Amino acid sequence: MASVPSLASTVQQRLAEGLSAALPEAGSADPLLRRSDRADFQANGILALAKRLKGNPRELATKVVEAIPANDVLGEIEVSGPGFLNITVTDAAIVRTLAARAADDRLGVPFNESAGTTVIDYAQPNVAKEMHVGHLRSAVIGAAMVEILEFTGEKVVRRHHIGDWGTQFGMLIQYLEEHPHELDHKDAEVTGEEAMSNLDRLYKAARRLFDADEEFKTRARRRVVDLQAGDPQTLATWQRFVDESKIYFFSVFEKLDMDIRDEDIVGESGYNDMLNETCRLLEESGVAVRSEGALCVFFDDIKGPDGNPTPLIVQKSDGGFGYAATDLSAIRDRVQNLKASTLLYVVDARQALHFRMVFETARRAGWLNEDVKAVQLAFGTVLGKDGKPFKTREGETVRLVDLLDEAIDRASAVVREKAQDLTEEEIAERGAQVGIGAVKYADLSTSAARDYKFDLDQMVSLNGDTSVYLQYAYARIQSILRKAGDAKPAAHPELALATSERALGLHLDAFGEVVAETAAEYAPHKLAAYLYQLASQYTTFYSECPVLKADTAEQVENRLFLCELTARTLHRGMALLGIRTPERL
Repeated sequence: MASVPSLASTVQQRLAEGLSAALPEAGSADPLLRRSDRADFQANGILALAKRLKGNPRELATKVVEAIPANDVLGEIEVSGPGFLNITVTDAAIVRTLAARAADDRLGVPFNESAGTTVIDYAQPNVAKEMHVGHLRSAVIGAAMVEILEFTGEKVVRRHHIGDWGTQFGMLIQYLEEHPHELDHKDAEVTGEEAMSNLDRLYKAARRLFDADEEFKTRARRRVVDLQAGDPQTLATWQRFVDESKIYFFSVFEKLDMDIRDEDIVGESGYNDMLNETCRLLEESGVAVRSEGALCVFFDDIKGPDGNPTPLIVQKSDGGFGYAATDLSAIRDRVQNLKASTLLYVVDARQALHFRMVFETARRAGWLNEDVKAVQLAFGTVLGKDGKPFKTREGETVRLVDLLDEAIDRASAVVREKAQDLTEEEIAERGAQVGIGAVKYADLSTSAARDYKFDLDQMVSLNGDTSVYLQYAYARIQSILRKAGDAKPAAHPELALATSERALGLHLDAFGEVVAETAAEYAPHKLAAYLYQLASQYTTFYSECPVLKADTAEQVENRLFLCELTARTLHRGMALLGIRTPERL
């Protein structure tokens, strides 16, 4: 089905036609339409137009209103103030537009058949290390953007650039070679928690030996050379670390209710074969130059604290490669092999300078151009209730699994308190959906660039801007629909709407525009804000307009129609954010 034009776009078109008819000298002037608390919409464009045409704005506004023919969309147009137009649409237009949205599985949201390909780099844990609270935002924001972009038509390629290479692996591999039974499992089936517990124990033991034994340190460093040279036995042991870590990664992402596929995990090691060529291309083109033996890229506008230029070091003076070489090779792969038109990096804001230099280097090399853009969707830090970076009481970084388990426990307590006819199994299932939803929503409802406080008490609250509030609004609607009996949702454009019905209807109609804006700006917090406002509008409607006890059968059907469309919009919007909407709570 074709996308459904919103009321705002229909009103915009009618006003533009009126402008052209009344003031042909204005050309294709923009009416500058926006939502208003004085009417349904307000158009401010005539003020700027009057300045350009050297006319009286109120007189021009009146001319425009007179030039708009009678129609069934614009109910009332009032010239206000110095030349604003306050516009009220008809009740029938609201209901008809909503009925068109309801007839479409996509709720009338456009699908762009000719959209490009976006490679999203997100959820980047490190091999042989536990995931902590710092890994949360990249995973949650990235997964939401995957859903949103795919829904609007973009072809999305997921990439999880895991940390699976570097000097620490020489230490780990050498230790395991000398202690071969350290990763043996007693059970055939090993859980993610057990896999990481084994790796964590191994890492600590290897680190102790590395720091205390010079001979072991020498053997470990030699092992790094073997790894980089592709020695088969060394690579096989390295692969064991990667495989053990993946068991753990998948268990954490499953708890986060997130779909992470093995073929999308292309870590730092995946670009090893490209590193030398990347350096050669940069040096031959003059983009990078040798400085004190290292291969560097310099920037006039990027200087260190001492005032001297801060270079991007692509290759170290000892021949080793840094993150820049890997990141630049990844850009080459994603542009040339994956045919990306957009590269989206969901990465901590503290890495902004690094990515600014990497992107500029790629532009100078011609790998990024007018047809291919790279964007860092930078995110802030997760803070504790005290406003400081989130730590345990012992001052250590909070393990992500512990944080998620606590959220599920808190949410399960809330569900149990409210549950009327749920079994223990259902309470556990809903508790996980509510708890994980609460964590995701708290993250996504904050602008990514901002830090936010991790406050579980607030996150699982039934009141305020929380996912639990949205989930309960959805479950309440499902309860009403179940109780409706023979009455079925049906749109009745002939009925007059109450104030809260109109407000809810106009907000429902804006869903497509909000999804498009969220996708274009990589701003999931805008969709979260829309959904919270939708649940709030519904709560007002529900308290002011009896649904099943409305005055007439037609009114019952029309209000059930508004309920059902609200539920579908909440369900679709929450799914785009990666959050479940249980039918019963």
